[in-house]
Amino acid sequence: MPGLVDLPARAPSRPARAVTEVFAPAVLASVLPLVIAVHSTAPAVATGLGWALLAILFCSAIPYAVVWVGVRRGRLTDHHIGVREQRRMPLVFGMFSVLVGLAVLVLAGAPRPLVAMVVVMFAVLLVVTVVNQVWKLSAHAAVAAGSAVVLIIVFGPALVPSLAVVAVVGWSRVRLGDHTTSQVVVGALAGALTAAPTFLLLA
Repeated sequence: MPGLVDLPARAPSRPARAVTEVFAPAVLASVLPLVIAVHSTAPAVATGLGWALLAILFCSAIPYAVVWVGVRRGRLTDHHIGVREQRRMPLVFGMFSVLVGLAVLVLAGAPRPLVAMVVVMFAVLLVVTVVNQVWKLSAHAAVAAGSAVVLIIVFGPALVPSLAVVAVVGWSRVRLGDHTTSQVVVGALAGALTAAPTFLLLA
């Protein structure tokens, strides 16, 4: 059976493209705050949704809008920013947006687990940004792994199977030829090792 390292040579597959889009960092940055906020405020679902929307605005909507504008203007090759040299400004702006959102959430009295989740997002984004200055670390793998770790901490062993999603996401990035196996593996490790202590310390 061919390993992950052999897959970039093949033609991209629709399943790989679907996985890459469904579990893109911007998508997970929308889903995770929603899950954590609603869980933290249960049974007050409406309250949780309100906090989630505020977090999603700064952690996903605004950063993704900046990327989308960059693609539309031809400054970025695609919405996944496949060219490493193009990643610096979008990533830096993304960190700034998350930092502003974090300040707003703290000042507004958001639930502690949600604040911790946003800090995790900032920390993972910081690691990805720093490494991407010299090496194309997989942001998809880092965010997927960080998300899975937080879900396991919050919901317990029942969510351990979510780690399989990290593997599938890594496969999709290699299958599409966007990353090497090492870039995916290191990205996943960076995301998990950053998310776990950060969330446990703050939540």
